[in-house]
Amino acid sequence: MHVPAVDRPLDDREWRAFVAAQGFGHLVAAGKGREFAVVVPTQFVLDADEVLCHVAAANPVLDALAELPAAVLSVAGDWAFIPSSWKAIRDEDPARGIPTTYYAAAQLSGRVEVVSDPKALAAVLRRQLGALQPEVDVADPSVHAMKLAAIRGIVLHVDAVTAKFKFGGNVDEAHRRAVVERLEARGQRGDHEAAAHARARTTSAPGGATAFRR
Repeated sequence: MHVPAVDRPLDDREWRAFVAAQGFGHLVAAGKGREFAVVVPTQFVLDADEVLCHVAAANPVLDALAELPAAVLSVAGDWAFIPSSWKAIRDEDPARGIPTTYYAAAQLSGRVEVVSDPKALAAVLRRQLGALQPEVDVADPSVHAMKLAAIRGIVLHVDAVTAKFKFGGNVDEAHRRAVVERLEARGQRGDHEAAAHARARTTSAPGGATAFRR
């Protein structure tokens, strides 16, 4: 992923908050000698420097992970299309504006541990449930022994993160504020989230393209 300097995360807190809020992404495992990587859409939990999810025991991603126990979790969201006319302010010609898309994206990569032992698998599920529905009373996963045999836990130990926050960092403050106002007025899905990112980044300087590396 190409990350211009103006789109780099402000700090680790920015990408962590974005990834945690999304909660859904694509797990990508290249394996070895494959023509295409295996891509799995999945809900996940980011817990410190670990990504937790689980898949069916028959999921082909497990074969790829057996070949090479490493993967990337790709997350993207908070996107909004910016019409060309929005890029013009004051006496500028709206017809000469250049359209764009605001969005945030993060790619978390590292080694993967596949969990099949029932006790260890139940522990992974407890961590997921604790994050996803902390106030809901549920039976402990260990009571579903037969169902546990049909799934595998996946723990991605995050070694590196590349994050991008493309929210008008390439234009001056006046143009960026004009777009933010129009996003808030339009109010379609993603508009308020994109506007919030742009506002937060208007007075702050970006940090590094690779925000985290162990």
